[in-house]
Amino acid sequence: MKGALEMKKPLIVANWKMNKTDIWTKKFFSDFLPLTADVQDREIAIAPPFTSLVTAKALTAETEIKLCAQNMHWELEGAYTGEISSKMLDDIGCTYVILGHSERREHFGDTDERVQKKVHAALVSDLVPILCVGEKEFERDSNRTFLVIEKQVRKALDGKKLAHNNSLVIAYEPVWAIGTGKTAKPGQANEVHAFIRELMSHICEKSISTGMRIIYGGSVSPDNIDALMSMDEIDGVLVGASSLDPGKFARIVKFTVE
Repeated sequence: MKGALEMKKPLIVANWKMNKTDIWTKKFFSDFLPLTADVQDREIAIAPPFTSLVTAKALTAETEIKLCAQNMHWELEGAYTGEISSKMLDDIGCTYVILGHSERREHFGDTDERVQKKVHAALVSDLVPILCVGEKEFERDSNRTFLVIEKQVRKALDGKKLAHNNSLVIAYEPVWAIGTGKTAKPGQANEVHAFIRELMSHICEKSISTGMRIIYGGSVSPDNIDALMSMDEIDGVLVGASSLDPGKFARIVKFTVE
């Protein structure tokens, strides 16, 4: 299993979403790779659009950068026009796949049930799922954050017993902070991460939950990365808009703990 529980390096993931072409991908890595050539104590993963996965893999072949997909179907193959399977992503060379992102849940009908199927499919393949969970603003305002998070996590893993050879990353992404410029205060994010880790200790063995990486996403930028990564329970970040700029993303990768 790729990325199976090893030394817990911080994980920094770039989610390009539906942005940029193949030519731009080449330009990005031409600028980004020299800026991060000396980085060794943290793990970098890039999630370009499907059309740029092969190019990104070729350009990072001589580096430790991991390839990540933005979504996948739960079936290995079949009559599912426009979909991508775990088998296809593994064949390309992906290590990670983002599942349950709030934009997928909101715009493309990814219910808790669908996310569960995708997570289970990834766990039995050679891909590491990055399970996204998070509350909406009205849910936080009504003090339902933990209830929402617990429901999403338990549903995604229902019926699947995690073993030591499984890898799972959980990304806490408060929906109200995604693409809005708002960011959860480091202390707020840390509190939710601690809740998720405690929850996972009841779902799987405590040693697995302790070694699991729980990362934060939601308007992560060069301005807030140091404060976020100074929190004990934040093991990395999932970066949207700032990951499209090689200079900004390099600064995020090279964060300094305060």
